[in-house]
Amino acid sequence: MNPTEVSLSIGVIGCGHWGPNHVRVFSERERSRVVACADTNPARLARIRDRFPRVAVTTDYAEILHHPQIEAVVIATPTDTHAGIARQALEAGKHVLVEKPMCRTSDEGHDLIAAARLAHRVLMVGHVFVFNNGIRKLRDLIAGGELGGIRYLDAVRTNLGPVRGDVNALYDLGTHDITIFNYLLGSLPVEVSALGRCISQPDIEDVCFATLRYPDGTLGHIHVSWMNPRKVRTLTAIGERKMAHWDDIDPENTLRIYDKGFDEPPYYDSFGQFHYLLRNADVHLPAIRPSEPLVNQAEAFLDWVLTGKVAGPTAEDGCNVARILEAATMSMRSGGALCPVSYVGPSVSEPVAVPARAVAFNDETTAGLRMPALVAPVAERM
Repeated sequence: MNPTEVSLSIGVIGCGHWGPNHVRVFSERERSRVVACADTNPARLARIRDRFPRVAVTTDYAEILHHPQIEAVVIATPTDTHAGIARQALEAGKHVLVEKPMCRTSDEGHDLIAAARLAHRVLMVGHVFVFNNGIRKLRDLIAGGELGGIRYLDAVRTNLGPVRGDVNALYDLGTHDITIFNYLLGSLPVEVSALGRCISQPDIEDVCFATLRYPDGTLGHIHVSWMNPRKVRTLTAIGERKMAHWDDIDPENTLRIYDKGFDEPPYYDSFGQFHYLLRNADVHLPAIRPSEPLVNQAEAFLDWVLTGKVAGPTAEDGCNVARILEAATMSMRSGGALCPVSYVGPSVSEPVAVPARAVAFNDETTAGLRMPALVAPVAERM
């Protein structure tokens, strides 16, 4: 990047699983610069400093929120801290990209919607799979009628760990599939039924099964687990005309379209003879442009902040997912009872973002971004 090129200054809060990926991606963009990272674990910060020596580090995320030259923050901390840190960041005048789920409850979601509007700042949710080109291609095919009307969706997301201690597997993994279902269908579920089992620890479900019913009758089924020997990331869409299977683990056959189904025969003599004929035709592999979803998400965030054009999942989207998760949790506590999803509550339209103050970075400015309270570079601490 040209040293005098205008760029958005970013701070990353949380350097566990996803945080370092955000540091990498935003450091590689032409329109952004990662200034500092925060984490309570010094070992994680040491790894950041080893890989990104120009990025300052701190054990106190307030250093990032109060630094005048940091204009946007990425929050990749445990789920139960998302809402609190995001609100503080908005009140500090920062644009925010917060990892999924945006919040644990819809009340927290309403609060964040209002805070973003009041601050005239972007609040984008890290629903990264809406930036997956395979999922985007499937949405285009569904919207274009290629599959016919969708009868049901089935998603499986399993692995052996990592086990979370703050939220259950549905909040951790199922959030992705709820978001994908809503994105593919262009609507929100009206009812949900869910069951789960706590295996490794009390009161936190390691395995969950959830069924969502959408307004047109389409069903979406989700199976998530931290207790499975195989890492699986698949989604199957069954349409009236064709069927589709998406596999995020298989890079060469990510999306397959099956011209399979049942055709009604032209006549039948009696109801007892009524049957459907199996149609088994070609399998089509659509061309999908390779690109990293996290990169696509980062570019969308930069577009939104720098141009004011909404380019990604909004705070309303994050709040709606929280509502669905709340209903699913209620269902699990009620033995799988069918629970309605309520979308009644404060609803604030997402504002047109005020473009961030542009910062022209040069060697002098970069040197000035070493905050006094920040943890010293690794070499200085050894």
